[in-house]
Amino acid sequence: MKRHVQQGFTIVELLIVLLFVALLASITTPLLMSPMERAEESVLKEDLYVIRKAIDDYYSDHGRYPVGLDELVEKRYIRRIPIDPMTNSASSWVGVRSTEDQNIEGIFDVHSGTDKKNREGQSYKEW
Repeated sequence: MKRHVQQGFTIVELLIVLLFVALLASITTPLLMSPMERAEESVLKEDLYVIRKAIDDYYSDHGRYPVGLDELVEKRYIRRIPIDPMTNSASSWVGVRSTEDQNIEGIFDVHSGTDKKNREGQSYKEW
């Protein structure tokens, strides 16, 4: 008599393979997320630079700071308000108004409106 041998994997073999795949995924996920975070940080730095330069240019031309970021678009200092890469919204920028000198009106600085922090624990709001 011939015995029929079943071919296939045992549950233990499948669990070992799944464990190995999960281990590889847990190692590679942080490596894949890091370039995305660096790209978002680079875009944030560039957007902050562009907006702050436009605010400074506006001040040097008009002798006052803009009331809002929309004024920079209206006067063509920037084409459009950039999208904050941390919130994916153009309306989340936080304009900083002076609290020290009450004679200064308008926005003289801008920050991201996110609550996220970078890998070192610094809030993007502080950039």
